[in-house]
Amino acid sequence: QVQLVESGGGLVQPGGSLRLSCATSGFTFCNHYMTWVRQAPGKGLGWISGIDSVGGRIDYVDSVKGRFTISRDNAKKTLYLQMNSLKPEGTAVYYCENKDGTRGQETQVTVSS
Repeated sequence: QVQLVESGGGLVQPGGSLRLSCATSGFTFCNHYMTWVRQAPGKGLGWISGIDSVGGRIDYVDSVKGRFTISRDNAKKTLYLQMNSLKPEGTAVYYCENKDGTRGQETQVTVSS
């Protein structure tokens, strides 16, 4: 059974940081290009960042470049997203997604003072 379990969300003030984790099981994690996506209130799902199977290719949407860092630990089958200098527009539910399009259950990030 494929499972992706996100964690690490919460309430943070503008300018603050959070680290999201995505623990996976049920598929060969080290073979998958992995992504983070998010959905802000009233908006559609938006791609944030992706990382190839060995971390050699990393991509970001322009709005998070220089502030977010995606990484992975293939031994732990876990994907991460370090988010710094968070802005109110970062308020959203965040999901990790494997190359088959399977997403986890979401973690909520709220950026507010």
